[in-house]
Amino acid sequence: MKSIILMGIKHCGKSTQGKLIAKHLNCDFFDTDDIITEQTGMTPREIYSKKGKDSFMEAETAACNFLLNRGESLCVIATGGGICNNNDALKALRQIGTFVFLNTSESIACNRIVHEARILKDGTITNLPAYIAKEDPQNMSDVRNCFHTFYVARQKIYQNICDIRVDMKVTSKSENLKEILSALSIMK
Repeated sequence: MKSIILMGIKHCGKSTQGKLIAKHLNCDFFDTDDIITEQTGMTPREIYSKKGKDSFMEAETAACNFLLNRGESLCVIATGGGICNNNDALKALRQIGTFVFLNTSESIACNRIVHEARILKDGTITNLPAYIAKEDPQNMSDVRNCFHTFYVARQKIYQNICDIRVDMKVTSKSENLKEILSALSIMK
């Protein structure tokens, strides 16, 4: 069996479901964001904001090459939301696995982003994904509008590159796990 590579918009459940799938299959779980942090000493958000998009994409590609070079054993990989725009990283991962798009509704993903955001006393909004923060939203309505544009564009890309699409439901983690395993035809 090929490795399972989970992709989708931020907060679609890649890490949560990835850990559950790995446990079910008794295999290793990797999160590309964690590998980036281990390899660079910086979080993906820090790299993106301090060094720029190109440096982040280089770090992401290095993380994916690490996974490619680790050997043939089955694993589950949760990718960062922007991997769909990093052809070099995708090329490395394509050699080892099946791309599974965890499709979640715009409202659920956006609500999770808004929930994590913090409004400081001066009105600055912090703890936003870099792609929203760079748009300098002035309020939560701006955050939602930025996310909408981004969501629509990303959904098309994920759909075009995935091998399997699984629509995440508003249900328990275990029910969504069953949906993913069923789509992969590996129910036990």
